[in-house]
Amino acid sequence: MVSSTVDHMIAITVFLAATLLFIGLFNQTIQTAVIYQRHRATATKASDLLDNMLLNPGIPVTWGQDNCTPTGFGLQDPEFTQYKLSPFSLMRLRSSTGTPVYYPKTGLTYSNISMGFGNYMLMPYTEAINYSLASILLGINNTYGFQLTLTPLITVSVTENQAKSPLRLSVNVAGTGFPLAHAYVSYCFITVSLAGGGGSFPAYTVRYGSVYTDEQGSASVEFADVTDENLGYAFIAYARLSGLTGVGFRQRASAMDQHVIPFVDDLSENRVLIAHSYDVHYIGPPVAELKYNATFVILTEDFTLREVPLENSTGKVGSVNYGEGKPYGVVTLPTDNPGILIITYRKSATQGGVVMMPWGLSSLAFPVTFGGDPSQQEWVATDIRQVTVGGIAYQANIALWSLEGYQVVG
Repeated sequence: MVSSTVDHMIAITVFLAATLLFIGLFNQTIQTAVIYQRHRATATKASDLLDNMLLNPGIPVTWGQDNCTPTGFGLQDPEFTQYKLSPFSLMRLRSSTGTPVYYPKTGLTYSNISMGFGNYMLMPYTEAINYSLASILLGINNTYGFQLTLTPLITVSVTENQAKSPLRLSVNVAGTGFPLAHAYVSYCFITVSLAGGGGSFPAYTVRYGSVYTDEQGSASVEFADVTDENLGYAFIAYARLSGLTGVGFRQRASAMDQHVIPFVDDLSENRVLIAHSYDVHYIGPPVAELKYNATFVILTEDFTLREVPLENSTGKVGSVNYGEGKPYGVVTLPTDNPGILIITYRKSATQGGVVMMPWGLSSLAFPVTFGGDPSQQEWVATDIRQVTVGGIAYQANIALWSLEGYQVVG
């Protein structure tokens, strides 16, 4: 009797243990299946969201070139269809990677998409579209987080092989992991002339040309009349092959400690401020007065650059008598077409340089990173599209993650 009771108790214990084990395993399997479905739904949402951003221009369709706050988020160029994006809408996206810049003379903070010394894109926060607003307009606020990146598909790098007599530059063109052989490269070469008295503004000369890359995707360009290794210049190259276009550039300056910095002031009015670098970097009152001469070049349909006359193209910043007059220069661009603002500056009879700012990010193939940070997320869905921005080939990549949070519970 006792032995039979013990056997029954052991059997019941084993049965209950097996049942609990089965329930735990079954529960874990169900949770894994649910998480798989959520991952799949997130991946589908990523694809749909990316197309939604790239295949509609937003509301209003002109928000990329106005100061208005959009009521619908989209990046497509309103003048085109398919995956052709507006270079001006991308200008208004607040960068999530660049360090914001505060300019005391305007009292504003600027989104920073600059590419290092001499290549600036600084958009005031008052006109930039932030991540929170975009999430609301896309209908994913508090549900999903995302990061959108746009990077040039064609890499055009320019290196200086010889500094003078002649100046020799090498242009290397590459796609995704391979060189672009026999690509057509059109270029614009701007040199700075600092000659003249202390009150003179810097002069500049512009010349254009074209070359073809060799089997290794390289081409060499020489300028025999450049005999001074300190001569400031800017070189911009556009490479084209099989419908793909990329852009690269290089500058040389003899005055880098003090230079001019352009800021977008009003997008709808095409107005740009030109500031002294000491005012921006809090170094102190400028010790040198910088004289500048601005020019604007636009991209033609065959990707050559053409000059457009500017009013009030010359000026000076950082007066020796600090505090007198305007603390910055103002330039108004005469067209709504994408182009490049090129500013030559003169610190002294022997020191000067060139800085550039794209009007429409694609003009200098600036990359864009907009949105949250996916690096700390448990699971992230990604998707890509090949797009053009102002005719320049880019790759658009979205990273999307759920904000609800989920995990398998054992």
